[in-house]
Amino acid sequence: MMFNLMKKISRTRSSPKRTNPLFVLVMILILGLLLSGCNPFASPEPEVVGQPPTSQPVEATSTPLAEPGHPETVTPESLATPEVIPTQIPVENAAVFPDTSGFSGEVIASGLQQPVYLTYAGDGSGRLFIVEKPGTILIIQNGELLPAPFLNISNLVNSRDFERGLLGLAFHPDYTQNGRFYVNYTNLNGDTVVSSFQVSENANIANPDSQQILMTISQPYANHNGGMIAFGPDGYLYIGMGDGGSGGDPQGNAQNPDTLLGKILRIDVDSGTPYAIPEGNSPIGRPEIWALGLRNPWRFSFDQATGDLLIGDVGQNQWEEIHILPVGILGGINLGWDYYEGTHPFEGSPPEGAGFISPVIEYKHSGGNCSVTGGYVYRGSLPEWQGIYLYGDYCSGVIWGALASSDGSWQTKQLFSTESELTSFGQDQDGALYALYRGGKVIKLVAGMP
Repeated sequence: MMFNLMKKISRTRSSPKRTNPLFVLVMILILGLLLSGCNPFASPEPEVVGQPPTSQPVEATSTPLAEPGHPETVTPESLATPEVIPTQIPVENAAVFPDTSGFSGEVIASGLQQPVYLTYAGDGSGRLFIVEKPGTILIIQNGELLPAPFLNISNLVNSRDFERGLLGLAFHPDYTQNGRFYVNYTNLNGDTVVSSFQVSENANIANPDSQQILMTISQPYANHNGGMIAFGPDGYLYIGMGDGGSGGDPQGNAQNPDTLLGKILRIDVDSGTPYAIPEGNSPIGRPEIWALGLRNPWRFSFDQATGDLLIGDVGQNQWEEIHILPVGILGGINLGWDYYEGTHPFEGSPPEGAGFISPVIEYKHSGGNCSVTGGYVYRGSLPEWQGIYLYGDYCSGVIWGALASSDGSWQTKQLFSTESELTSFGQDQDGALYALYRGGKVIKLVAGMP
């Protein structure tokens, strides 16, 4: 920015036209601010606006359904109790944000086709799986990008629109035993599909003919498709659904309990046909709903150590928000959209007595910011980063950190300024953190300078 500003000043001085004295004065003031360490163009710091709600116990039972969305077909004798997967042994969190001058981003892959997600299989192999929006999943093994894709379903995927494509990937908690993994993609009709696939006899190649569709959700518009899927510490599959798109939720989907749009869904993939409904989901509306009142939860994650859920919900035109929900909180919670954008009234009046869970962090569309990219709580080998939640903005490329204090309050701080089009973060089995960029690059947070 300093270089660009100096070029503007130089062009002004060489112009035969008369220079506006006010313009020169403004340039001098801005240059002084930059030299003094105050950047008037810097992205504003996000604001901590609340605290996570109190958790509640959840009963680990599930109700199988003959088909999704028809709870009347429940057979009580088939009730199941799935295994609750324990979280990792808690580690000591950092007390303060680290000095970022001692850390950098190591490029581990480049030249990819619109990478939108990175995850791991949980099988101890150390492999990284990268989702490309056009419909392929690639593998990095021992630091090398394998030439053959793990899965290629580009023939099934509509990726022509900006927010459509192959968007999510989650490996079953018992992947080493059953070889099953799940994807979220936009089909050729423009609708959301959540389905499972099976690995082949070759551990690095999936069987593209093994697809089992769990649900197909109609999308009225091409944007706000959500796309995130992840298994929680309870062993259930969580699915992020946007409000259906356009702007301002014109169909009122986010607050409508009879549609799956604008929600986080939770299903039991180990029971029922094709899935079962866990106990503790929303008590009203569609039984798959776990949380409602979301605009576009593009990326959410579970803390590997605590199981807490952290959601980056993309805002409308002014505010981006982060929700932090403790492990064990019951379903049926309402995160507020579109009565609220962040903590700010947006449209309509909530029903009397309605309760909403406000975000813990929000930031405004200024300084180049436009769309939150939710991240992960760091649980890797760098002690200075333990317990810090990293998140960023798609447009500005700024990466912030959020850290809980000993009294439960949160603080947030800008940590890195990177390139724009920050599509996603990812995490490996060891808790290390990665950032992905639409231009085709994946970087890893490491100690030392490049």
